[in-house]
Amino acid sequence: MSASLPLDELQQASAGPLYLKLKTVIENAIVVGRLKHGDALPPERDIADVANISRVTVRKAIDTLVADGLLVRRRGSGTFVVKPIQKLQQPLSRLTSFTEDMRRRGMQAGSRWISRGLFFPTPEETMTLGLAGTARVARLIRLRTANDLPIAFERTSLPDDILPDPDVVDDSLYLALAARGLRPTRANQRISAVLLNDEETELLGVPPGSPALSVQRIAYFDTGRVMEMSTAHYRSDAYDLVAELTIGP
Repeated sequence: MSASLPLDELQQASAGPLYLKLKTVIENAIVVGRLKHGDALPPERDIADVANISRVTVRKAIDTLVADGLLVRRRGSGTFVVKPIQKLQQPLSRLTSFTEDMRRRGMQAGSRWISRGLFFPTPEETMTLGLAGTARVARLIRLRTANDLPIAFERTSLPDDILPDPDVVDDSLYLALAARGLRPTRANQRISAVLLNDEETELLGVPPGSPALSVQRIAYFDTGRVMEMSTAHYRSDAYDLVAELTIGP
């Protein structure tokens, strides 16, 4: 424990309540890289025993760091470090994929698949995608990452004749479609604020009940046919959507 969390520095910390001294020690360990994104914090009992302080003090220090967004509690698993990341800004004037957005920033886009395959469509998918008869829907559910850090939880649906084999999608759906000569020319997006559910907060590594930017997209071909419908929940601490406005004549 001493290598990643130097509790011997606790008594050397500046004057003040013990829980704030412990908070400072943990916070410094994160800042200098002794504790990295995704690392598990030692159990509260172990910290209390080694530092010779009460578990109440340890719990209060951890609660403060959870509220600050540096730690996250996961039920049944423990407490984990959440690395602070620089916010990404996404302009709303261009129709681009997540992979393209990250490449323009010099970052490596990635996907962690939750599920993908061909399914019978929901009523919403049937209506929005204009499906008929026995058509099925290609459904992609994945965690989007930038330089291996989780950024967004994304659900995408397409008609099965547009994407007959969802397994061909690697990181970029649009690149997989471009290989078949398919590319959207316009899209409508609706942006709203939501609270992440328990599954999403655990996957994204943020505190329970964290807010997110929900971006719902319907993309079209130049013929007017709907190509895809998607909903992505972006971490609000990591993503900003920016629009440029001009005054008309």
